[in-house]
Amino acid sequence: MDLYDAIKGRRDIRSYFKSDPILDEVLAKILLAAHLAPSVGYSQPWNFIIIRDENIKRKVKEEVERQRLRYRELLDEDRRKLFDTIKIEGIMEAPINIAVTCDPSRFGPHVLGRITMPETCNYSTVLAIENLWLAARAENLGMGWVSFLDKNKIKEILGIPSNVEFIAYLTLGYVTKFPERPELEEKGWNYRLPLSEVVFEDRWGNKPNEKLLEKLNSAKI
Repeated sequence: MDLYDAIKGRRDIRSYFKSDPILDEVLAKILLAAHLAPSVGYSQPWNFIIIRDENIKRKVKEEVERQRLRYRELLDEDRRKLFDTIKIEGIMEAPINIAVTCDPSRFGPHVLGRITMPETCNYSTVLAIENLWLAARAENLGMGWVSFLDKNKIKEILGIPSNVEFIAYLTLGYVTKFPERPELEEKGWNYRLPLSEVVFEDRWGNKPNEKLLEKLNSAKI
């Protein structure tokens, strides 16, 4: 698949998962794509926990449901009704779940390039997740990022050491379809901002020059 096609067709999948198994060679291939991501000081701080155990999945799902209800109570009535129509995870439906962690102690305390911005350790791990996501899409696998959870609870469930950061809980599997538009856009929860509204030139808030602005408004992939 062309890189731009993968970017354009990537979706945060919560529905549409099939039970079809993922071959180990395919799983290994997309994990390698993740492992080839750039990282600050070549620190490669990530680990990937492959989760197939139904009991572990169920414990994570219970935590997600608790957090979903907590969030729901924060919404006004109209927003709550819309939220009730949105599926937020596919933990039990997806054949594989993946927890992604970041180990800030890997290669010692003085990793090249991290002294002034220690958060680049986490950023590096997120780059690996994006590689994983695009590679999954190229293999016609759907992936979702589950964020309704208490990370400390998930660390406890998965036995993640206290010094290791929990970054993401992902669901992975073949799907019946990839939606044309992101689900939250289809449901009317939010919309994609025009590119020209998120690009500045030279300083914060300065609009791009007219020539670039025209290209931003007409850009397509």
